[in-house]
Amino acid sequence: MPGKFRLKDIKQTNPLAVGDVVQFVVGDDGTGSIETIEERHNKITRQATHGRKGEHILISNVDQGFVVQSVREPQFRTGFIDRFLVTAEAFGVEPLIILNKIDLGTDDDAPEVAAILDLYESLGYPVLLSSIYDVESLELLAERMKDKISVFIGPSGTGKTSLLNHIQPGLQRSVGEISRFSNKGKHTTTFAELIPLDFGGFLADTPGIREFGLVQFEPEEVSGYFPEMKELREKCHYYNCTHIHEPDCAVMEAFHNKEIAASRYESYINMVESLQDEHRSTGSRKRG
Repeated sequence: MPGKFRLKDIKQTNPLAVGDVVQFVVGDDGTGSIETIEERHNKITRQATHGRKGEHILISNVDQGFVVQSVREPQFRTGFIDRFLVTAEAFGVEPLIILNKIDLGTDDDAPEVAAILDLYESLGYPVLLSSIYDVESLELLAERMKDKISVFIGPSGTGKTSLLNHIQPGLQRSVGEISRFSNKGKHTTTFAELIPLDFGGFLADTPGIREFGLVQFEPEEVSGYFPEMKELREKCHYYNCTHIHEPDCAVMEAFHNKEIAASRYESYINMVESLQDEHRSTGSRKRG
């Protein structure tokens, strides 16, 4: 890839992403050089990590994104799910929530799993309970992926690669184990790639993500990507209401009336505050 692409957009850590459609030429020595990167019709992006600024594009031109969490080892995190759903809503990616490793669930987990299922399905998000030992769930997942470009996104250890190995036999991609000390997965997939599926379509298996930081969002935009807040926010007294502390806020009233789930409202607050902190930090650097 010529250096001109890296200089073109310094806000991105990877100007060329998995899923991009490119035009290239092949030289006399057999090596290729990318001439153009065609315009993306969508993307899934996250905040760059390891001290870098800007966005990191996980995949582009994708039909659907599957956020993968596990019942146990590691425990699922609704905050991760909510951040992914906001990104999917914003960039026009069809989402599916996969709650994996249901074979590890106990009777104690059942009420919480049922609550998660009810919550997200009531908001219009499909949820699949899966396990590599549950053939029916694997068949449902494969049916959903047929002839589409899909991506698995989730923390390490949630079973993304194991699911892929069972959906596409013969791959034998390496899988990791859960750390005894942190109860978090260890990274086994180190880079994203599109894998062709025998029954049609492609799946991108991505490295495990511990945090899914929002990027390219203004704090006041976030509520528009929460289905349960989208219409309510139009009823707030202040047009620029943050839905966190203002009087006569329709969103806060709905939360207090238990019409908005506590976990979802907490996720919303965390997103807004993290974006506000990021903007303040950026503003301070610019003033300096």
